[in-house]
Amino acid sequence: MSAHLSPIVSEFETQEQADSYDHWFRAKVQEAMSSAKPRLPHDEAMAKVQAALEERRKNRANRSLD
Repeated sequence: MSAHLSPIVSEFETQEQADSYDHWFRAKVQEAMSSAKPRLPHDEAMAKVQAALEERRKNRANRSLD
C-alpha cells in the first residue's frame, strides 16, 4: 500500500506517482538534450510565444465584440 502525500507538500497523491512523474520528466529532458534537432534561440522562442499570445488576445477581443 502506498503512503498518501499531503496536497500542501506534493501535487501527487502517492510517492509512486511522484516517482513515476520524476522518471518520465527526466527522460524527456534527456531526450531533448540528446536531440540532434537544431536549437531554437531563446529570443526567437519568446517571440513565437508572444506572437501566439497576441493572436489569442485578438481572437478573444473579437469574440467579445460579437
